[in-house]
Formats: sequence, C-alpha cells, structure tokens
Amino acid sequence: MKHALISSGLVLASLAASAQTTLPAVNVVAPPFSSQHGGYLISGDFKLDPRMPSVVFPAQALVKDDILSIEPVHLQDNEYLILQECASADCHEASLVRFWSADDIGGDNTRHNRVWITHENKYFLWLKRLPDVSGQSCGQGWFKFDPNTTKCGGHFTSFQQISPPLMLIPSGDLAAYHQDALQKAIQADPVLVAKQTHEGSTYVVTYGGGSTVRVRRMHATKDNRQAD
Repeated sequence: MKHALISSGLVLASLAASAQTTLPAVNVVAPPFSSQHGGYLISGDFKLDPRMPSVVFPAQALVKDDILSIEPVHLQDNEYLILQECASADCHEASLVRFWSADDIGGDNTRHNRVWITHENKYFLWLKRLPDVSGQSCGQGWFKFDPNTTKCGGHFTSFQQISPPLMLIPSGDLAAYHQDALQKAIQADPVLVAKQTHEGSTYVVTYGGGSTVRVRRMHATKDNRQAD
C-alpha cells in the first residue's frame, strides 16, 4: 500500500510538473513609445495615414481629458499647422480645433502648445501653405505704402470654423484683400510629410521644406483620475 501511495505521488508530481511547463508565457508589454510622469501616461504613438501621406493621427483615439502637446520647432512664414476634428459622422465636415503660424509657435512656453481634449473624436494634424503676406497691408497698389493705410498683420489669424477636412479657409480683412491668391492656395493639397520618427515618448514629424513638429499625448493614469 505504501509503495502504491509513493507511486501515485510520483505520478501526480510528474503531471503537475508537466502542466507547469505547458502554461503559456505572460508578457507584460507597455504601450509603444510611452513613459509615465506626474500621473500621466505620455505617448508618442502617432502615425501617418497611409492613404494620405500628409495627415498625422493618433494610433489610439483621443478621449475626454487627454492633453495633446503639439510643439512646432520651426514653421515657414507661409505655413500653418492645423489640428482638426471630424464635425460629422462621416467626416465630410471638419472643425478647426487649433492652428499655429510662424509667429505663434510658443517657444519654451509648453502650456501654450497644449490642447485639452474635451470629448472623444477623430483628430488629425496637417500642414498648410497659404500666400505669404508678411509685411503687407490691407491697401491695394501704391496705397499700401501710405502710412495711413490700415495694417492687417503678417499672417492670417482667423479662419472658417467648419470646412471640408484638410481645407483651411481664411476669413477677415486680410483674406478679403487677397481673395485671388487665396482661391488657388485653398484648393491645394496639404504639405507632404518627408520624415517621421520617435524619440522616446515623442513623435517627431518633418514636412517637405524642413518644418518640424514634436507631438505627444498625455493621458491621465487611473491613480491620477481617482485623485481628482
């Protein structure tokens, strides 16, 4: 009887060992291109739309209370960096969320370049070139050199809120005085992306012409949300 119990024990031990060796391995993998800091998961998980090589979008949909950090390192005087979101279910219309021009980059002011996401939606980033109006006024012909002529600034600063996606339509006085030049520019395609890479948890995109933008998503971790 004793020998039978010992034999049974050996068989059970052998079966247990066999079962242990067949258990699937468990790999804990962090989200790609991410790090954690100050209660936030910081991610550079963005990519190009393969059908539209000028459009950058997050690999995971943005949700309420996410923060986008969009830092243009350099923009040409005639370039505008655009963040849009879908304004209809089929995205045939888009809403302008934020834009940056060469004189509105923000520099070391990181808060200036942060966008608070108020609702889940499809968001996308792209670069547009419009006519260079640096130093021009709202006057026409020789009158633009008259010191009494109304000055409109060197960049377009107001745009239609709702437009087709990947279309930026300036409005205001400066746009009114440059209608002819704007018509062709508005219909032109966005600037193509020349290079994309990841530097840790930051997505870095370089457009044709050399303009570079650094993009990160900040998503509150569970502990940080509970603290709020």
